[in-house]
Amino acid sequence: MTWQEACDLAGAISIFLGAVLALVGAIGLVRLPDIFARMHAATKPQTLGLLLILLGLALNVRTWASVATLLIVVGAQALTAPVTAHILGRAGYRTGISQDDLLHLDELGDAYRRMEQDEGTQP
Repeated sequence: MTWQEACDLAGAISIFLGAVLALVGAIGLVRLPDIFARMHAATKPQTLGLLLILLGLALNVRTWASVATLLIVVGAQALTAPVTAHILGRAGYRTGISQDDLLHLDELGDAYRRMEQDEGTQP
């Protein structure tokens, strides 16, 4: 087996595993009960799945221009997915669509209650 065949095989396996992770994330997005669990399913397996697919593409294509483009996509995904998840989590908590009985630890509850009390006392 030559190194090109080995790269093609590794790329195919990587693309397959990335697609499986993306599928698991999509199923989790539909089946999980609240916004925080769905947010987790939308970011963690989807991001890793995309990274595996891009790694598989880089192993199969093997040109510097393509790899550079794929690295830009990896950087954009790594920067935007956590920020998006954080914003969605905060928005879900502030609007009250989160299920409080599913929260094990509520670190933001006291801060939001104090903030609401401070806003109510100001003229």
